[in-house]
This record gives sequence, C-alpha cells and structure tokens, in this order.
Amino acid sequence: MRIAPAQVLRFIGTRVLSSGVVLLGVLIVVFALVHLVPGDPVRLALGTRYTPEAYEALRTASGLDRPLPEQFVSYVLHAVTGDFGVSFRNGQPITTTLLQRLPATVSLAVVGLVVALLISLPAGVYSALREGRVSDVIVRVSSQFGVSIPDFWLGMLLISLFSVTLGWLPASGYVALTDDPAGWLRQVALPGLTVGLVAGAIMTRYIRAAVIDVASAGYVRTAVSKGLPRRIVVSRHIVRGALVPVLTIAGIQLATILGGVIVVEVVFAWPGLGRLVYDAVAARDYPLIQGAVLLVAVMFIVVNLIVDVLYAVVDPRIRAA
Repeated sequence: MRIAPAQVLRFIGTRVLSSGVVLLGVLIVVFALVHLVPGDPVRLALGTRYTPEAYEALRTASGLDRPLPEQFVSYVLHAVTGDFGVSFRNGQPITTTLLQRLPATVSLAVVGLVVALLISLPAGVYSALREGRVSDVIVRVSSQFGVSIPDFWLGMLLISLFSVTLGWLPASGYVALTDDPAGWLRQVALPGLTVGLVAGAIMTRYIRAAVIDVASAGYVRTAVSKGLPRRIVVSRHIVRGALVPVLTIAGIQLATILGGVIVVEVVFAWPGLGRLVYDAVAARDYPLIQGAVLLVAVMFIVVNLIVDVLYAVVDPRIRAA
C-alpha cells in the first residue's frame, strides 16, 4: 500500500499536536506542585536558615510574591525557553544542573533497555513458539520472578556478588562515557544490569503475548500451508508482525526507566536525575523538583512521539488510518 507524503505529514502533525496538549497539561500540574504543598514552600525550603530578610528575598527571587495568574504565565514563558529558575538550595540555575545530570540518566536508561531487549526478545519469541511446553513454563515463571523482585534488592544482590564477593565491578560511582569509555562501562554495568533485568522480565511477557497473537493470524497459517520453511515464517511473518507491540513496550519501558530509576540511582550512588530528585525532595527544593519533573515528562512525551512515528515506518496501515 503506497502512502502519500501528505498522509505521513498529517500523521506526524497530529501526533505532535497531541503531544503539545499533553505538555500543556504537564506544565499546569508541575506549576501547581508548589502551590499544593502544605505550608509555605519558601519557609520550608529555608528551614533553620530562616530569617525575615532571607524569606522575603527568596520569595521575591522565585516570583511567589506576584499574583497567581502572572506567576503561571511567567513560568510557562520561561519553561518553554528552557529556563526553570534557580535552586532554593544553592542558587544555581536549574537548567544547568539538570543538563549536568541528564547524561548519566540517559546512559543508564539506554544500557538498561539494551540489556532488557537482549533478554526479552529471544526469551519472548522462544517461549511463544513453544507455548504450553516445559520451556515455555520455565520462561514464564522466570519472568514472573523478575517482575516481582524489587529493583533495590536486586541491586544490592548484584553488589554483594560482583563487587564484594568477586571484586569484579565497582559498587558505586560514575565516569562520563566521553572521558573514559572503559571506565564508564565498568561503572554502568551493575546499575544497567539491575534496570535491564527488571525491564526485561516485564518485556518478555508482552513479547510472548504479541508473538502468540501474530502466530495465530490467518496470513501466518497461509504461509505455513504453502510449505515455507519455519525459519522464514518466524523471521518474515511472525516477528515482523509483532514489531508494533514490541515497539510499544520498548518505548514505555525506556520512558519509565528515564523517569523511574530513583531507587537504583540511590543504591549505586549514580549521579542522575533520579538521585537529583531524591536530594531535592529531602532539601525541599521545589523549583528543582518542578524542573526535574517537567524534564522527565518532556522526555516521556518525546519517546512516545518517536514510537508513534516508528509505528508508521513499521506498519503503513497505521499512518493511513
């Protein structure tokens, strides 16, 4: 089926527009975060450093002394230009702080997703093609165990085995990929494996279900009845037909990892966004929390938008709808 370029542009434009609406909703929720917190956020942020002069100075600097509608308009205008204000804790620009922490989280998320795909793709396809057999049961039980295990406990087990007992890998720390690729790989191995094992267990179940669904489709039965080799049927028909749901779960897991590795980053002392949010919550640094939440939401929206576009590449029927 041939799809006109105008249809492709309309498909992408629709997805971008819907993403913009979602982003506006996120902006409203993030802005309301400070105003819904019980108590005075400025007073809470100052803690034992409170003085009337410091209180007024911080309140004025953060714009909380202005009317609420004016605060919202100012926040949106600054946010869309990448200006999230300054930190209550150290007075540093929040955008600079977030950009310093972003590479660590992105690298951990990418490594975790790669590990998850290396586990889930062969395991999910293998289990689905042997539905009901002992090997299928073993894969399903293993994936259920992986879904149930807390990531912080898994991380501590890996540290105990590979760092304390065997001494093969460091238990904590971070080295930038651009500074020392080999050192970065050693540092990211354990947290990446922790994230990847949990995500891989989740993805295995989805991939298995997707492959089973495609394997029962009419065109697959037709291909089998024509006498095509099993390898061709699996690679060209079953696996390719399951790519759309696989992209869905892979995109969801990547976005989830980007915004949900707080515990893993704390366990491994990984200096990413999750650890930053953890420290900001402890310090009552609400502007920093706002900026981090908004950045994670933007990454989630961007990942989902990319997945939507990939849908159209994999299955032309989607962009024709």
